[in-house]
Amino acid sequence: MGTLVTLDLPDDSPALSQPWIITFGPADEEEDWEAVVCGPYEYEHALALAQAVLADEDLMAVVEPLQPALTVDQIRGEIAASRLNADETEDDETEDDDHHDHDHEDDEVVAPGAPPAPEEIKAAFVRIAQQLAE
Repeated sequence: MGTLVTLDLPDDSPALSQPWIITFGPADEEEDWEAVVCGPYEYEHALALAQAVLADEDLMAVVEPLQPALTVDQIRGEIAASRLNADETEDDETEDDDHHDHDHEDDEVVAPGAPPAPEEIKAAFVRIAQQLAE
């Protein structure tokens, strides 16, 4: 059986009403394959699907709410929070400086573009919901 990682939320948490995604990845650090992201689902469906897959597979599944950020500042805030969390975790662990997970030779420099307006993003949410319902 695999490992399930999710948030421990109170029953009245607003996050429970958000869409949720499942990220499946290798449970063993020796395996090297790209994670598979599935969703969006309602919370209970995401948990049930992850548990069903993990019953027969030695994988890791992360069940988390989909964060629909509407502005660049919201996205930057999420990135900053993630980096802060990683820095705190890094302080608790020792790192192997010789280990690299990514080859930087093929990285492409991305030129900044104009971000969509929050209203455009909300309209896209409606289109996405319609596609998912088909």
